[in-house]
Amino acid sequence: MPKYAENLKKRKPTGGVRVPNRGRRAYEQHGYPVETRIGEEERFLKKGKGGNYKVKCVMASYANVVDHVSKQTRKVKILKFITNPASKDLTRRGIITKGAILDTELGQVKVTSRPGQDGVVNAVLVKR
Repeated sequence: MPKYAENLKKRKPTGGVRVPNRGRRAYEQHGYPVETRIGEEERFLKKGKGGNYKVKCVMASYANVVDHVSKQTRKVKILKFITNPASKDLTRRGIITKGAILDTELGQVKVTSRPGQDGVVNAVLVKR
């Protein structure tokens, strides 16, 4: 069940209950985060505000890696997940977020995109 923004239920400084002048809107629904992992490519579309769509990446097997030395971008296979400095829990579960370190065919890379929101894994080569 989707969670909603709880800004419609507030109390007055005296302790009385404020009655909201409208109901809840669909865009106030809370979307659960998409936790991208390594596996067979899997994406889905989520409708956003204004009729736009967001592509969300659930599983990723390839990354677009930029090598600043040779000034080239290549699509390479992700071999394994190394670490996620954002959280020990994300590291334990192998969740790819921005800043995660992955091992690819070119070497270790750092993720620069937000795969759960952008739908693609972009990365920068850290070491060969």
